[in-house]
Amino acid sequence: MTKQNIVNIVSEATGLTKVETEAVMNGVMSTIIESLGRNERVELRGFGTFGVKHRMPKKARNPGTGETIFLPERNVPIFKPAKYMRSHVNNKLSK
Repeated sequence: MTKQNIVNIVSEATGLTKVETEAVMNGVMSTIIESLGRNERVELRGFGTFGVKHRMPKKARNPGTGETIFLPERNVPIFKPAKYMRSHVNNKLSK
C-alpha cells in the first residue's frame, strides 16, 4: 500500500477531499519526523511508538564483495507497534 492509497481510503471514509487528506497526512508525517529529529518519542496509542536509537560505530561486511567496511556511529529511527496492532496482524494473517 502506498501513501496515495491511504489518502484515497481516508478521503472516502472521512468525506474530506483528497487534497485535504493529503495535507493532513503530510502534516502528521512532518510532525513525527521533526519530533524524531529532536530525539523525542512519538506515541500513537493503539498504533505504536516512534523513537530514535543510537548505534555505536562498528565493522561490517559488504555482502556483495565480502569487503570489511566501517559503519560510523549514527542515530536510526525505530518503530515499535502497539500490542493491539501486533495481535490484529497476527489474527488476520493466521486465518
